[in-house]
Amino acid sequence: MPTALITGASSGIGEAFAWELAARNMNLILVARSQAKLEHLASELQAEYKIQTEVIVQDLTVPGAGSAVYEAIAQKNLSVELLINNAGFGDYGAFSERPLNRQLEMIQLNIVALVELTHRFLPSMQQRRSGSIINIASIAAFQPMPYLSVYAATKAFVLSFSEALWAENRHYGVRVLVVCPGPTETNFFKVAEFPNLENRNSKPQIASAEQVVREALAALEKNHPNVVTGGFANQVISNLHRFLPRETIVNLVEKQFGAIKQK
Repeated sequence: MPTALITGASSGIGEAFAWELAARNMNLILVARSQAKLEHLASELQAEYKIQTEVIVQDLTVPGAGSAVYEAIAQKNLSVELLINNAGFGDYGAFSERPLNRQLEMIQLNIVALVELTHRFLPSMQQRRSGSIINIASIAAFQPMPYLSVYAATKAFVLSFSEALWAENRHYGVRVLVVCPGPTETNFFKVAEFPNLENRNSKPQIASAEQVVREALAALEKNHPNVVTGGFANQVISNLHRFLPRETIVNLVEKQFGAIKQK
């Protein structure tokens, strides 16, 4: 039975991946900071689908955390057929006004841990001539995002990095997919500290985490390099750069996101 490693598995898209893959008869390695949430999820999945689960409690914002996860798995003599780099967070506000440590932790989690885990697990996939990697980016990857400047920049990295790996690894039989969701039913907005969420008159179209996962796995099966999930509006947003100058787009985004504080 193949095994999938999921980071950020305790909630949101990561948890949805866990349920869907368990239903598809995959064993799971669940990684996140919350031991209680992970153990509860693992017990539910084992009871429901009779799969094997391993829990690794690890804060991936800590330097070297990706290697620590790899070593923990190696000690258990487990082989990872599917790596899902899902863990990540955003932070809303003017860059100069937000805590520096939070920005650096975001880079560490969204980029460094993802690169570290990918570099650790990819060689064995190449040797086996099989395996898959799913990296979670965002529609924010396609344009600069004032007031989410570091977050969008990290996701632009993930998009470019993943598409390059897709091309590099096709000849090895290894699939690499970058998933670019729009607004999704997760804790993203709360963690990012968006203001006045309850009082906003207009809210974006929200996709379920389960919908994102289904679209992602369908794209992986077709060996696509990327997929924008969540409907037509997200397709439009992710393709604006083809029709409008970057200066125009970034000015539009600044007006939209800068106005959130006043709503």
